[in-house]
Amino acid sequence: MAVWRTAGGPAISLSKVEERAPALVNLYKSAGTSLRGHGMEGLRAAVYLVIDYSGSMRDYYKDGSVQALADRVLGLASHLDDDGRVPTVFFSTDVDAVTEIRLDDHYGRVERIAAGLGHMGKTSYHLAMDAVIDHYLDSGATDPALVVFQTDGGPINKLAAERYLCKSAKLPLFWQFIGFGDPNSRQFDFLRKLDELPVPAKRLVDNAGFFHAGTDPRRVSDAELYDRLVGEFPRWAAAARASGVIG
Repeated sequence: MAVWRTAGGPAISLSKVEERAPALVNLYKSAGTSLRGHGMEGLRAAVYLVIDYSGSMRDYYKDGSVQALADRVLGLASHLDDDGRVPTVFFSTDVDAVTEIRLDDHYGRVERIAAGLGHMGKTSYHLAMDAVIDHYLDSGATDPALVVFQTDGGPINKLAAERYLCKSAKLPLFWQFIGFGDPNSRQFDFLRKLDELPVPAKRLVDNAGFFHAGTDPRRVSDAELYDRLVGEFPRWAAAARASGVIG
């Protein structure tokens, strides 16, 4: 069973970030401010990143939006996990890659990974969710996990995505979905539905959140992005603890 540990300070110190990833120092500081504001200072959690590699995402790779999100998530993860890396899943019709982004090798990492992936397919959530679940269980982690799941639209198999979300509610995993694109698009109706699936009729606890980053995600300030990424996590953790998901 996962136990939410408190260690009193960030998992990786500012001096270590300055040494290993100086370009991320401001992100690291902004993430720390958000964590303190949400009562999460010193808490430990595994952090995952799931990235949409479907064809409609092409421009977001070209303009640096995906790399920018990866850097921001790495800045956040440095407070919560001490290994300096974020396990990362690229997905489209299938799982395209299960890899990682590290403090000491983050610059241009997304572009290098994407260059080796080939064809950009359709959008299928559940296989990527399964890959995260498998990685978490195989890792032997004892801390809960925050999964940042980026996409620009709904999945081709909605029922499977809903089923995996409901099954994983018994695990110490919180899925924070983030949408790239037009906030008014019907493509995001399914994610709104996931965010509002009834508890406990379909899932043990509310284990998902969703927010839009808009058509130009890079314009979302670091402070706002971090507040949205961690805003629902403490409420989930309290419910998960009350339900016995977290010890």
